[in-house]
Amino acid sequence: MGNGALSGAVIAVAGAGGPAGRATLVRLAEAGATVVGSDNDPERLAEAVDAARYGHGGASVVGDTVDLLDLGATHDWATRIEKDFGRVDGLVHLVGGWRGSETFTRTSLDDWDFLELLLIRTVQHTSLAFHEALQRSDRGRYILISAAGASKPTAGNAAYAAAKAAAEAWTLAMADFFRKAGGTEGPTSAAAILVVKALVHDAMRAEKPNAKFAGFTDVKELAEAIAGLWERPAQEVNGQRLWLTEKP
Repeated sequence: MGNGALSGAVIAVAGAGGPAGRATLVRLAEAGATVVGSDNDPERLAEAVDAARYGHGGASVVGDTVDLLDLGATHDWATRIEKDFGRVDGLVHLVGGWRGSETFTRTSLDDWDFLELLLIRTVQHTSLAFHEALQRSDRGRYILISAAGASKPTAGNAAYAAAKAAAEAWTLAMADFFRKAGGTEGPTSAAAILVVKALVHDAMRAEKPNAKFAGFTDVKELAEAIAGLWERPAQEVNGQRLWLTEKP
């Protein structure tokens, strides 16, 4: 477990049931954190939690089925974590999803309605629910995973890119809250954005063994970058867009 920056920390992971979530649960547990994952799919979450526990010898990883589209339920989750474990040192936002179209003119606003809930509303709810607990921590981190397309939208990705850009703006506003709360001494907690082109994992490579996945970030590399944000001072990462792929 070691005595690093994450030793004894309590980290919440939203969207923990997917491949990126699984990798993150394992990496944070390896670093000595107690990890509380959530997902809207109880079965997928249970599998991810069990895999993380098995992969790291019974590490302190637990799961909580939470509807992140319900602000009250999200607040209750944050309160419950702090009550049960005495602190909250991080929220990693891995809730994802994608919809696109062949051309700009074929964009469906139904896609926007779907992505606005998944990619923006969940960020709003987790940030509002957790920001006070993170500010109380001496090493609080709110981490959003975003996409390069938010900076350079393509014609068929209008809804997705716009939703990601909005989520980034919301996260940067949270970073300003941490900046102001830190006063002249600087922030003690941070909100930061990790930017990827897309993610890749072992099952994708097995399904398409000849694919290059150029510029993609492996979920294990993403998990490593997430853990690394606790190794750096809050003032250094707060309000930053940190690129894990080449800038467009």
